[in-house]
Amino acid sequence: MTTTPAASLPLSLEFFPPKTPEGTARLAQVRRELYVLEPQFCSVTYGAGGSTQDGTIGAVQAILDEGREAASHFTCVGATRESVRERLAQFKAMGLKRIVALRGDLPSGFGPMGEFRHASDLVSFIRAETGDHFHIEVAAYPEMHPQAKSPQADLQAFAAKARAGANSAITQFFFNSDAYFRFVEEAQALGADIPVVPGIMPITNSSGILRFADSCGAEVPRWIRLRLQSFGDDSASIRAFGLDVVTDLCEQLRCAGVPALHFYTMNASATVLEICRRLELLPKA
Repeated sequence: MTTTPAASLPLSLEFFPPKTPEGTARLAQVRRELYVLEPQFCSVTYGAGGSTQDGTIGAVQAILDEGREAASHFTCVGATRESVRERLAQFKAMGLKRIVALRGDLPSGFGPMGEFRHASDLVSFIRAETGDHFHIEVAAYPEMHPQAKSPQADLQAFAAKARAGANSAITQFFFNSDAYFRFVEEAQALGADIPVVPGIMPITNSSGILRFADSCGAEVPRWIRLRLQSFGDDSASIRAFGLDVVTDLCEQLRCAGVPALHFYTMNASATVLEICRRLELLPKA
């Protein structure tokens, strides 16, 4: 990898769909604050089995109406070819050009269902139906998908998504840059040479990040976990430590020439803006 100059490092942002009118108003304000970063695009998550699809579509439309490029997460669990075809037509009618294609979490109490077993099946279907109309992002798991049988099986699943027509990938968040670099190297060895953008998770509280990491299979290195736990309820110390850790991670990635950074904003702006200020990614004005 070659070093990417700060000014040329693309950024993207992820939001989740709000559930209340108040949440919608707050998210609109957060987006306005973060647009100073000139994100390449803003993505909106999709609940298990498409459970938040109306909220997702609403948030995506708001981003498009604000003159920004949007990307909708799109899960295929429980979907049929006809339902996916209808959703793709809706996306095209909205003017959407980007999709984050995912298998999605299985709804509680249900086994695999629908006509798509894997995200690669969804990617292949989107390509067959729409050609090159959509830029398709897929997920990557530097520390292995929690349901994968082995690291090699997980890499093969990723390679299948690349072969199916994915344009690029966004990783699950991580705090160990070596895991990312090794994943990219091994994926490229399998012929999956699409850009793999690191997903960056700000640390704003200890219990939330540790619980979230445990649920999705992301590793929090022991030294980070112990430091967070040692702060107890001292939110100022947690935030200061988290800013140092995540900024340092981003700097390691940037120096190694990653194609972009994708921030999981958690619908908040302050921490992402501070990280980008430290990285000198904020416009001078």
